[in-house]
This record gives sequence, structure tokens and C-alpha cells, in this order.
Amino acid sequence: MELEKIRNLTDEELTGQQSKSAEQLFRLRFQKSLGNNEGIKKLRVLKLDIARIQTVARERALGIEKSAAPAVVTKPAAKAPAEPAAVATKPAAKARAAKAPAAKAKAPAAPSASGRKKAKKD
Repeated sequence: MELEKIRNLTDEELTGQQSKSAEQLFRLRFQKSLGNNEGIKKLRVLKLDIARIQTVARERALGIEKSAAPAVVTKPAAKAPAEPAAVATKPAAKARAAKAPAAKAKAPAAPSASGRKKAKKD
């Protein structure tokens, strides 16, 4: 069911539609457990419908109204390019990257938990 149709339903119709969808979902799950694979694709659709109905019901309970048109997002002002600073940091980043693998290679590897258990048994 489309979100627009769900939003146009009354509260009573929403609860009725939710219970109807939940009943269909139960029946499809039951059929699936018995080995009947017809209507498997309908499971996802029913779950989504139930979630949409619950969302609309919760929005109404909280007094939230969603507008159909998205809000206009303004872009922040463009900053001046900072190329000299970027060039100055590149050698430092390369130096750090070169040192990092060497530091990791010097550290001794700790034995794994399974390795310690085997050593105790022997």
C-alpha cells in the first residue's frame, strides 16, 4: 500500500488495515512453514505495509505532520582553496605512513588463546 493512501485513512481504518495485514502475514508464515512457497514475495510487502501503518499512527499520536514537499536545503558558502597548506602536510603524512608499518613489524605477536591452551596440555 502506498504511503499517500495510508496517510489518507482514518485512525479506525488504520487499525483495521494493520490487523488485516498482520493476519495475512501470519497466514503466509504458516504456509511457508508447511512448505508452501507461494506468496513468499508478499511477506516483505506485508512487513513494510505494517511498518508504514505503525509509523503514520505514531506520527498522529505525537502530532507530527509530514509535508509532501521536501524542505529546501541551503548550501554553505564556498571557502577559499587552501592548497599551500595541503601541500605542506603531504610530506608529513608520508613520513608518518612510512614509520607506521615499521613500528608494527617490531612488536612481537601475542600467542592466540588456542595456542596457550595447547601449550598447557603438552
